[in-house]
Amino acid sequence: MSENHPRSLYCQTKGLYRFLFAFLILLSTISVKAQNSQLKPGFDKEEYLELLRMHVLLYDSAKVDSSKPKSAITKPTLFTNVYNSAIVGLDNKWGLWISKNHPVAVLNVRGTTLNPVGWLENFYAAMVPAKGEIKLTNDYTFQYHLANNPNAAVHIGWLVGMAFLAKDIIPKIDSCYKSGIKEFLIMGHSQGGAITFLLNSHLYQLQKDKKLPADIRFKTYASASPKAGNTYYAYEYESMVDGGWGYNVVNAADWVPELPFSVQTLDDFNKTNPFRNIDPVIKKQKLLTRVALKHAYKQMRNPSVKAQKNYQKYLGNYASKSIKKVLPEFQAPVYFKSANYVRIGPTIALIPDAEYYKLFPDSDTQVFVHHLPDPYLHLMQKYKH
Repeated sequence: MSENHPRSLYCQTKGLYRFLFAFLILLSTISVKAQNSQLKPGFDKEEYLELLRMHVLLYDSAKVDSSKPKSAITKPTLFTNVYNSAIVGLDNKWGLWISKNHPVAVLNVRGTTLNPVGWLENFYAAMVPAKGEIKLTNDYTFQYHLANNPNAAVHIGWLVGMAFLAKDIIPKIDSCYKSGIKEFLIMGHSQGGAITFLLNSHLYQLQKDKKLPADIRFKTYASASPKAGNTYYAYEYESMVDGGWGYNVVNAADWVPELPFSVQTLDDFNKTNPFRNIDPVIKKQKLLTRVALKHAYKQMRNPSVKAQKNYQKYLGNYASKSIKKVLPEFQAPVYFKSANYVRIGPTIALIPDAEYYKLFPDSDTQVFVHHLPDPYLHLMQKYKH
């Protein structure tokens, strides 16, 4: 049959119409999805403030200091609290909130309370590889994959806290998804912020492993968070949230984000570095220069190595004995030989001014004066971006 035969032209035209129709349907679907998406990339001041308001409600009455004026933080208005977990792990708790107007949910992770067990979680500060497993109870071994780099490592105490919370959080995400909610804000303040970093990494990996739907969108705000991992973990976390899907909010007067103590040794550098083969370089020097360089090199290297070993000894091995008193079936993992903690994530730095210090003056006795939600609220309300 000739290519110009009417029937041939009809078939070609019909095929073209089908293609155009399918293409238009695809564009329409993409457009609808874009319009239905409520979470937008980028730091959102009002979004953070609403999360901070709901976070305060996670704490019990024991957290209230009656000697201080009533907090200026009001109740959230855009979300409804639908679930608060039981206390699990090392005094860990979280709450689930649902937007009143949009299919968006919030996973809000509580920080440290007055309970000494929660502080034990903070001080259990040895590092473990960012990929592995930990036995928490005889019935629960938590498998995790928070970063790909074998040199990536995270804080063991907050990993334990996150593991207990994740066991309760994942089913709730699944229930929300089945009800039509595919967008989640994740927030934590203080210890909750550190756990939020690890939880976010865990959820992203579950998506990669097809254990969570790929079309779920997470956006994360860590607030007043201490440092949850080392450089290599931080690199991967920041790459993961790149494009405006994760932030770290810090009051520059707050000492908590400066913890845990960081100890950097020569082993914490990338494989290619000038210190790796320094001995041959030193050997080429003249005798007196060689002796001086060797002495200087040891003086710089040895204290950091000793400090790292003590870190692991006291904040790992010794601390784990106290952990087992709370979690008798817990098995301490093999620790990672590093304590090179760094700040994580794209950071929103809140810089105090003279007015701030009149309201929240430095104190030798009130050590959390710059760490509680009220100073963060004050600075964020003045924040311009």
